[in-house]
Amino acid sequence: MPYFDLRTEGTVNLLTMLNGENENTLTTPVLEEFLTHIETLESIPGQQALVLSSNHPKYWCLGMNLNWFVTQTAEELTHFITLLEEMLMRVAWLNMPTVACLTGHCYGAGAILACAFDFRVMRADRGRFCVSAINQKMPISGLLIDVVKLLPNAHTVHELLLTGKALGGEECLPRNVVDAIYPAEQLESAAIQLANELAEKDRHTYTTIKRGLRRQLADCPRMQPAT
Repeated sequence: MPYFDLRTEGTVNLLTMLNGENENTLTTPVLEEFLTHIETLESIPGQQALVLSSNHPKYWCLGMNLNWFVTQTAEELTHFITLLEEMLMRVAWLNMPTVACLTGHCYGAGAILACAFDFRVMRADRGRFCVSAINQKMPISGLLIDVVKLLPNAHTVHELLLTGKALGGEECLPRNVVDAIYPAEQLESAAIQLANELAEKDRHTYTTIKRGLRRQLADCPRMQPAT
């Protein structure tokens, strides 16, 4: 089954996660398909933006699929981590504006993925945002920490990483985890509207400034971005 659907609405590329019945969790096949879409997006010319959403009202992405994870060999897990790091870097460095449309829960690597986006909008009344590695006793690499540090509030980064708190939309907004919160019925249209506004910016200029803000990621071997 496909894990994503990619469609274009004007200058906005809406990438929707389709595996909500499995909480949109991440496995090697999921990451491989995601990277295929990123390669497509990198090569699209003209003024463009990306929105990543979910077709499930409860889950955006709950990170690694832990049931799958424990069945993998050491070699397979190494490959998964390599793909995860590449995915995060490619999103963070993508040559167009990006908006994460957080329809529901974001935990673990799912929350870290959201941090890689330029902007985040979240459902106001439902869903939690949690960098849960410390609760799961799973140390994460410096590279993943650097992605969380893309959030604009340094105190919030400290809090998320060292406490593992799960924050709702009303808590995420004043901490600058998200840029706006909306009722469920308005969320995706608001994300698309923001993406449309960002797509009006000169793409080369936007990309250059964004990468300047994220220059701590420039030496990451997983990135391999389009110019």
